Amino acid sequence: MVSTAGKPRPEAAQRTRADAVRSRQKLLAAAGEVFLDSGVDAPVREIAARAGVGMGTLYRHFPTRADLVVAVFRHQVEECADAGPRLLANTGSPMSALRQWIDLFVDFLVTKHGLAQTVQPDSSGFSALHTFFLDRLLPVAEELLDAAVEAGEIRSEIQPYELMRGIGNLCIAPDHDPRYDPRRLIDLLLLGIQQPKTS
Repeated sequence: MVSTAGKPRPEAAQRTRADAVRSRQKLLAAAGEVFLDSGVDAPVREIAARAGVGMGTLYRHFPTRADLVVAVFRHQVEECADAGPRLLANTGSPMSALRQWIDLFVDFLVTKHGLAQTVQPDSSGFSALHTFFLDRLLPVAEELLDAAVEAGEIRSEIQPYELMRGIGNLCIAPDHDPRYDPRRLIDLLLLGIQQPKTS
């Protein structure tokens, strides 16, 4: 509905904004799923179809594939960051919270593969994303590790950056070798940092 001045009424404008936010969230969720299944080069039509929106809506929000990939990257970093404190508050032990958070972190890392091919590594945008990634996730990893150390569940010498870098390196599998399962090695890594139980 339009006011007599020819401008949308406030409630109509609010509905339009809310619809736009919902469409964007649907696209980000769908793109994350499609990228996980098919990589960042997956057809954008598949993303729009999974989100239940038209191609015009997709391009209004994300004019280029790089825009979409970067938005998914930032969205998933935020989701991963928000999950840490929530898991710590609602899980039986800090170690269990850390394990669940690392599962989410690994999902993110798998989805992120291919970003470097979409956003030029020497660009300021890529550098800013890497800084954003560390600024948001390192404090969460530190909070989870500190809680697990305080609970006597893991060794005190492990550093957040070491853990995240180690997990990241284990997730690198450019040839998608079906014989390689990073999660199994990450489980062994987590066993290695646990505090030995005293008899």
